[in-house]
Amino acid sequence: MDAIDLRLVDLLRGNARLSYAELARQVGLSAPAVHERVGKLEAGGVIRAYRAEVEPESIGLAVTALIGIVEDSAADTDDVLEALRQMPEIESCYFMAGVESFLLKARVATIAELERLIVRLNRTPGVASTRTGIALSTKWENRPQPGTQPTG
Repeated sequence: MDAIDLRLVDLLRGNARLSYAELARQVGLSAPAVHERVGKLEAGGVIRAYRAEVEPESIGLAVTALIGIVEDSAADTDDVLEALRQMPEIESCYFMAGVESFLLKARVATIAELERLIVRLNRTPGVASTRTGIALSTKWENRPQPGTQPTG
């Protein structure tokens, strides 16, 4: 990736609905050249998806929880991951260094739904224990970071 690719990624992370013409104007290339570059970024897996960012509370997801999972020593990590993938309340899953193997971000409508999710997690084969924190508010998330310098 060169500096123009990084700038395109920055622009699209800030507003994925920018037209090729607007992207071209901002990076100093033609629209067809930008279209080609964006296509290569998509094909190469740099740009993985385009999605709408919505206010969770407006769609009934008022509770955000961060849940740490400690795996059982005999657990098959792939089996645990597959079980987690089947739970639609889990928005993000991170494999961690340290005592907890996974850190999950979950969104649910109510505390009662969160309780049911935690019970399901604790009953999942391979899960030894969970530790849950509830977010009181979200100050920011998914903040685009400025691009870094291109590597060699």
